[in-house]
Amino acid sequence: MTSLPGAARLRRLPLATFFCLLRRLVDASSSTCTRLRELPPRGSCSKLLVVTALLFLTTACTLKAGRRGIPPEVDSAIGTVTDDITEGRYEKVYNEAADEWRHDATLEQSNAVFVTLKNKLGKVENRALHSASEEHNSGGRLPGHSFVIAYQTKFERGDGMETFTLVERDGHWLLAGYFVNSTSLKQ
Repeated sequence: MTSLPGAARLRRLPLATFFCLLRRLVDASSSTCTRLRELPPRGSCSKLLVVTALLFLTTACTLKAGRRGIPPEVDSAIGTVTDDITEGRYEKVYNEAADEWRHDATLEQSNAVFVTLKNKLGKVENRALHSASEEHNSGGRLPGHSFVIAYQTKFERGDGMETFTLVERDGHWLLAGYFVNSTSLKQ
């Protein structure tokens, strides 16, 4: 193996370490890398490539499943809530929300927040799913089955992130939290 100039050797160091560790995992009986600068021989790379490809494919499939894994019932509940907010039915949103929502704010406080959002940001023009996570908790602030869904949202007067927290109660999905983060709210 030829010696690399100083800067190039530093760039190759993490890759060599990765191959050494991966090689040890794939074939424990093979010779171990004695120096970090030593790359595995070309003939022994087939196992490494197969394992590496499987790792990348598994990760890619997992990410895809998480992005489209919002159940239709949860999506429908978010649609109902957003329609009610758009139409100014804030009292309906409050009354149909989970107990966690009503424990965090009074009807008047809840209404004031929605009015402020409407005045500063305007109506939602479009939204794109940013992330979704499903949780099953036996205790804590949100016991039971819940989803936290974040959207990158374009409002009439600015962009922001909307986060919906829904909990399942008696087979129905209820709003437990709604948060909007936007620089346009600071104006």
